[in-house]
Amino acid sequence: MRRSMMDLSEMASRWPERVSAGASVAVSGTAPVCVLLRGLGRDARHWGDFPARLSRAWSGERPLLLKPDLPGNGRAHLQTCASRVEDMVEPLREQVRAQLGAAGLGGRPLHLLAMSLGAMVAIAWAQRHPGELAGMVLINTSVRPLNPFWQRLRPRAWPVLLRSQLGLMALPEREAAILALTSRIAADSPGVKALLDDWVGWQQAWPVRHSNALRQLLAAARFHAPEQAPPVPLLLLAGAGDRLVDPACSRRLARTWQVPLLEHAQAGHDLPLDDPDWVAHQASLFFSRPAASCQFVSPCPGPQGRVAPLVIGKGSDRALSDG
Repeated sequence: MRRSMMDLSEMASRWPERVSAGASVAVSGTAPVCVLLRGLGRDARHWGDFPARLSRAWSGERPLLLKPDLPGNGRAHLQTCASRVEDMVEPLREQVRAQLGAAGLGGRPLHLLAMSLGAMVAIAWAQRHPGELAGMVLINTSVRPLNPFWQRLRPRAWPVLLRSQLGLMALPEREAAILALTSRIAADSPGVKALLDDWVGWQQAWPVRHSNALRQLLAAARFHAPEQAPPVPLLLLAGAGDRLVDPACSRRLARTWQVPLLEHAQAGHDLPLDDPDWVAHQASLFFSRPAASCQFVSPCPGPQGRVAPLVIGKGSDRALSDG
């Protein structure tokens, strides 16, 4: 099977200690804008070289890629995080507006690519300000009341998350446990030690306070989805090997909202880490023609239906239009 992910030792060597919050590449005044949102306790540095891959995969003019941090994470680690997802939207919009203003692109429609807790924030953003958004790709997320709590956060993850967020694990042990929960491919790849060294270093430089981590957990647990999808073009991506959030959550959301879902056959929760090229390809294709793409992807089948037609194997060159 073709491996689309580079050796992690090479990947780690290309991840800088500082990640810019602005453009990943030089862009013109007409460039599309894509905002990348991470999840619980993670920050812009954890995207690794995925933004560069997304930029290369983007059809047409290269996008301006913005990587704001949730309050309490990364550059914003000294801020107090809200305990409601809805209250995280405005601080992120302020960051994005400032970054767009600095790039001379104020008022441009935004594409959101968000995972896990970040995807919940994206949903809340789309509910409040749908006119600002050109499209969304949401990765491995879950919402109330569509799935029970043991699917939204798998039981094997509970002791790890509680021990880590309460400070009961040494930092290297904690980051290794998080990688084991969130990855099914990268965690077994060469160079994983260098990756974990980076993660530990980043947390030492910009530590996430335990109180902020617990607020983020609470916010994710209580987030309630609207009955209908926000009026924004939307694609769901999920990893069938997710050990943190049951992929049944994405399947149920796709059925309820009648939106397309693509499911990676091997990847775990951190899909952009496990197969960054696959995510970049699917997202860039969708963002370049979201309405047309949706015509070629069947909505997720009903509870008794087969998900197989929507499962794209790792390294597959199938595109949305092939579905």
